[in-house]
Amino acid sequence: MDSDAKEFWFNTKTKLVEVGKQAAAIYRIGPFETYEEANRALEVIEERTKAWQREEDESN
Repeated sequence: MDSDAKEFWFNTKTKLVEVGKQAAAIYRIGPFETYEEANRALEVIEERTKAWQREEDESN
């Protein structure tokens, strides 16, 4: 991401996408390159968690 590009963050407290670091760090997920990616932040986390769990289950 170049220095002039906008960063999008998902705010876990308000459940809204924000441009730039508007909320406290504990409430932010990101940064994302697009609004759409940030808007899917919770889905992405769920998908990654399931994938990691499958990998862990397969390795045991």
